[in-house]
Amino acid sequence: MEQMSIGAFAQRTRLSPKALRLYDELGLLTPARVDDSSGYRFYDASQLEPARLVAALRRLDMPLAEIKSVLEPGPAADRIAAHWASVESEHGERRKLAAYLVDRISGTRLVMYEVNTREIPARSLLCLKRNVHGNDGAWAFGKEFVALMQSHKLPRLELPAGATFCIWWSEISEDSDGPLEWCRPVPEDRARELAEGLPELALRTEPAHREAFVDVGYQGEAGPAEWQLVSDSLRTWAEEHHARPIDLGMRINYVTDGSSNDKSKGPRQYFAVPFDG
Repeated sequence: MEQMSIGAFAQRTRLSPKALRLYDELGLLTPARVDDSSGYRFYDASQLEPARLVAALRRLDMPLAEIKSVLEPGPAADRIAAHWASVESEHGERRKLAAYLVDRISGTRLVMYEVNTREIPARSLLCLKRNVHGNDGAWAFGKEFVALMQSHKLPRLELPAGATFCIWWSEISEDSDGPLEWCRPVPEDRARELAEGLPELALRTEPAHREAFVDVGYQGEAGPAEWQLVSDSLRTWAEEHHARPIDLGMRINYVTDGSSNDKSKGPRQYFAVPFDG
């Protein structure tokens, strides 16, 4: 079978040698042969089409980890379609955010979501707090915490106070690293016992408070751009109702059981801000 050097392969695929070396390191596009003495990479002609597919998917801003799954055996077309649906959803959220910012700068004050309130009692929390960068870092941290919770059968409090939640203590983006804190409410009479079995988590008590909240749908239905809209709506609502936010952090509650949740869609998300007044 025809083999070609990395330079020739790069020319035919329009991928740079630097990109090809990166894809090799990630196990995304492995050379057909690497010369033992020189370390030079050689590619088969059969790898041209996968390489061109990688280049096309990168133009769709698909992350390399997702591209790797597309190249694996399975329904590749479905994976590409799912990625693009996610991109279009995110674009729609950004469009809404841009329109909202235009209105706000023009002097229009909007509460775009239905805001409700509820009382949250004092409770014991097992927490894991970390600085993370970007959406990928936030998602990875969340998956780590969920996996940790699934490996330990912890007793639950009644909802809504018993819902697992994360606190966004500060902006999380490529420019700002939070921190982000995941919290799991546990019964007060067993809190110390449970904390001893999970030394990686911190045990603390959160005081009783009221919170304003917005139902933002099932997990995956709302992304960072919509969270910004919800956050601003909650702030506008608080100002109009003379409710002073208290220093407990913006949070997202994840309801994984109860009548408000459809298990086939994952947990339902409630964006909330604790307040006085």
